Amino acid sequence: MKTIYKKRLTIGFVSLLLVVVGVASKDSFLNQPPTGTLSSDEITSNAGIQSTLIGAYAELNGRDYGWFGSSFNWLWGSVTGGDANKGSNAGDQSTAVFIQNFTVIPSAGPINDKFRAMYEGISRANTVLRVLKSPGSDVTPTIATNTGAQARFLRGHYYFELKRTFNNTPYVDETLDYSNGVTKVTNQADLWPKIEADFKYAYENLPETQDANGRANKWAAASYLAKTYLYQKKYTEARSLFDLIIASGKTPGGQKYALVDNFTTLFNAANSINPEAIFAIQNAVNTGSVNNANPDMVLNFPFSGGPGSCCGFFQPSFEMANSFRTNANGLPLLDGSYNIGANQIKTDQGLSSADPFTPDAGPLDPRIDYSVGRRGIPYLDWGPHPGANWIRDQVYGGPFAPKKFIYPKSQEGTLTDGTGWTPGYTAINYNIIRYADVLLMAAEAEVEAGSLEKARGYVNQIRARAANPAVFVKGTDGKPVANYVIGQYTTPWTNQASARDAVRFERKLELSGEGHRFFDLVRWGVAEKAVNAFLAYESSKLPGTYAGARFTANKNEYMPIPQQQIDLQGTAVLKQNTGY
Repeated sequence: MKTIYKKRLTIGFVSLLLVVVGVASKDSFLNQPPTGTLSSDEITSNAGIQSTLIGAYAELNGRDYGWFGSSFNWLWGSVTGGDANKGSNAGDQSTAVFIQNFTVIPSAGPINDKFRAMYEGISRANTVLRVLKSPGSDVTPTIATNTGAQARFLRGHYYFELKRTFNNTPYVDETLDYSNGVTKVTNQADLWPKIEADFKYAYENLPETQDANGRANKWAAASYLAKTYLYQKKYTEARSLFDLIIASGKTPGGQKYALVDNFTTLFNAANSINPEAIFAIQNAVNTGSVNNANPDMVLNFPFSGGPGSCCGFFQPSFEMANSFRTNANGLPLLDGSYNIGANQIKTDQGLSSADPFTPDAGPLDPRIDYSVGRRGIPYLDWGPHPGANWIRDQVYGGPFAPKKFIYPKSQEGTLTDGTGWTPGYTAINYNIIRYADVLLMAAEAEVEAGSLEKARGYVNQIRARAANPAVFVKGTDGKPVANYVIGQYTTPWTNQASARDAVRFERKLELSGEGHRFFDLVRWGVAEKAVNAFLAYESSKLPGTYAGARFTANKNEYMPIPQQQIDLQGTAVLKQNTGY
């Protein structure tokens, strides 16, 4: 008679029941493997371990936990940071309104979705590490080391996301057994040392190149470790790593990273593998029975009549669009005057698509028209943005449409998945870390160390790339549709405070809509001032949208610990964040 042993593996906050097949009589009708189960040999084989590791990568897009569980923090980093408004209308995904306005309560669904998605990723990474303790015979020491380092890299990423979103949360690794139903872990310990340890291990044990796109390598780990140092203001440690990453292409066998010549190609699925992509969420469509498209972006298209066919979310803010105004020398208005008088971007707010309108002519940083969809300007190859016809509710979300992660019309059906309710499922990757981000983080570390001229050089590399005429949006006559003026900082930087402002503003422009802004403001210690200034300005344009919105210091730097998790674990285990 077949004996079936049931073994419960604990992975993070999730228990997985595995069925291990024992010995049976050869003529027994039960002598068949149960459907949907794996033998212990299959689980511990190289193929089994790699499949489990792929599962840990797959959770980067949060597909199992709603619209807001992804590591692309368009809501948590960009909307809360002022890059964009939630958009659409007030009723659709209404709980996100409270996140946008900093009035969220601990029981809000998106809070729990983000929390659970990150622990699901941790759970899967821990499973890989647990199985690697007794791997199959085909798992060589080299494979085991590489695989384990990737798992620790991913675990470091998921805890990094939890740390900067919720502050401290329970730390669960592969050694912790939850199967007794009694073990509890508090959220009182600082996560930073654990995150550092995972990224450091990954950096020391990953190869410089991998055999497949999307797998973390040594330089991805170095970038993330340096970023972790930067968040803790460990500038000396961060600078050393940034120097190595920037020089990586100069060493034999080094992975070459560089700015791509054309900024516009960074958000095109046909160019997903490029020298600027250090670590990205890999998306794919039309690959057979299983697609790995981007569920975290499908809401963020013009409302109707254009790409995606839905749903009008993630509309760039008035304040963000204004930030692309430049002076006669092509430099940004660092004094904040971009929000004053004629410096404000001309918009079609309040106009129908039938009303006459002439778009703002400039001077403008050319990156605006690959970051912000505005009326009258060509919207990739979809023709000129028509204005209100593509906006679900102007009064609520404003006049702009997202543009960075939008697919060209020429790719519909090939690099989009048209089998679902929207063609907004695309193969566009999201770069969690790209080379421009590394240069700007390096510039920040150099400013804090007093190396202002080195920082200026890094920032000027970014601005020189943006000045490439190939970036300029052109009309049917082949001429730029606006007066694009962007210059470099030609005067030596001698004042640390001014240099700091320039670097921080460059991050705002270059990385707008990529989920970074709010987390930057918090780690710089300026969130209260910057966010409330944004809310004051944006509410003058969208008064109903931001009614009652206010950032409260020593509270809104972090989201609340989900009430659902506190209810499960108990108040003696999970302590709520201050102010909630």
